[in-house]
Amino acid sequence: MLVLAAACGRGPGAGPTPAALSRAESAYAAVRTLKDRMDIATLRVLPESAAALRPRYLAGRAGLVRALAIDSLALRDTTDRRALATMRRTLAEELTDLPQPPGGTTPADSGRCGYDPRALADADSLQARLYDCYGTATRDIVVDGARLDRLTVLGLLGVTADSAARRRLFLGLDRVWRSVNGADDDASPWRELLRRRARQWGAGRGPTPFARRVTELGFVPDSVEAWLGRLLETWGGALPDSVWEPWDLYYAMGAASRRLSPRIPRDSLRSVSERFYRSLGADPAVLHVHFDLDPRAGKDPVAFTTFGSRPGLVDGVWRPGEPWVFASYATGGFDNLGELLHETGHAVHIAGIRTRPAFSDWPDADLFTEAIADLADYAAYDGRWQARYLGDSATPAQNLRAAYFGVMMDACWSLFEARLQRDTTLDPNVVWAELTSRYLHVVPHPELSWWAMRGQLIDVPGYLVNYALGAFIAADLRTRIKALHGDFTLGDTTWYGFVRERIYRFGVERSSRRVMEDFLGRPVTAEALLSDLNRSRRPGR
Repeated sequence: MLVLAAACGRGPGAGPTPAALSRAESAYAAVRTLKDRMDIATLRVLPESAAALRPRYLAGRAGLVRALAIDSLALRDTTDRRALATMRRTLAEELTDLPQPPGGTTPADSGRCGYDPRALADADSLQARLYDCYGTATRDIVVDGARLDRLTVLGLLGVTADSAARRRLFLGLDRVWRSVNGADDDASPWRELLRRRARQWGAGRGPTPFARRVTELGFVPDSVEAWLGRLLETWGGALPDSVWEPWDLYYAMGAASRRLSPRIPRDSLRSVSERFYRSLGADPAVLHVHFDLDPRAGKDPVAFTTFGSRPGLVDGVWRPGEPWVFASYATGGFDNLGELLHETGHAVHIAGIRTRPAFSDWPDADLFTEAIADLADYAAYDGRWQARYLGDSATPAQNLRAAYFGVMMDACWSLFEARLQRDTTLDPNVVWAELTSRYLHVVPHPELSWWAMRGQLIDVPGYLVNYALGAFIAADLRTRIKALHGDFTLGDTTWYGFVRERIYRFGVERSSRRVMEDFLGRPVTAEALLSDLNRSRRPGR
């Protein structure tokens, strides 16, 4: 039986609470756990399990509605009042009486993907159709008679020696791009969705998703764009003077993957990731982390991590809940290992939350959440780490490219979204060609919509800046951790406890900005990331 912190009127670090709020918080935790478990059952395509939980969820929710009928003015403690407000907001927005299953769990009918986006009634309907059709396209790419998925194609681009074969692989993604941007005209599904969303944002008068995401941590949008430009300029200065076709860019950046991927078969991905986190004192098995890594029809094409149940007290002992990692790996390789290390970083983060039930959730800023998922995984780009876990290592120059190529792509996508969200009349193909030509030394191809391969561009506009700007935050926090606690590249079983108590444990008890600045002793700066990037000028020359 789950005995939650609120049942005793206190959680780690929390003071006594009134009895009515204590009962409400206990009920809230139980309902959230049922909702989490319903979501996991749906994501794993177990409709019977989800259906069996639904009556208990609805009954618990009805009791929660009654329990939350508390006069907030009667609560003297401001933290208690904030806890009550948080629970009421979550009840209204997430714990509904008709909970919707997570997206991407059912295959789209391919016949539905030949549609006129202008004929769909509203932006939400268009977004759902567009994302489903994108997901279908990512799972069914045919190149030279082989049926592949998007991640496999991108992985092959980095290891395929023949440029003509790389070109065929790259252009095989055209089906994915067209599912998003059509012919790059007024009938483009994405451009139509962007126009509709812009009207909701206020047609230039209100904050765009890009602006909202960066301001939630106290950044100024114009300054962030300047940071991203500075980052990309620094990166460009570390590249050879070559100009690449887009299909050759991946190969130019993929030397580390070519060297190391043969040592990482698919069935080793999870074991390598678990071995590393275990060396940091964050054993995924002990933390009850679950993994769903097999491809299947209808599965969300984007890797993600979520709660299966929330952390709390069980028989007087703090338990980390049950984080779940979802991804689709048809092959192994260094790139897929990097993604799994990132997702496992999310899992050990949410397993490390130690706060009262009302605050047991993701932090209040996605940008901060993505950054702290990368606190440990950067070690995978260190030759010492590779020698220990993979039995071989890439050169420093190869590792620098492997570590930062994805960040630079995310920086380009972030600037792309910032510009398109401000001015929806711009041609996305032209904007993308200009950005990648200037910063990545890529031959411009405005006739190709090769920007349109990230699902986040559809369902969470502005999200990609979390990865780009998050790289600055992660680098700054990592540098501070090393200064205070020492290097952890080759393992340190005290690392997890140190980071958990200072960064992971708060949930929404404290704002992300406060957690970050309390630990750093100042606001985030760009210098840690730029310094690391400058450690090897013009790699490979």
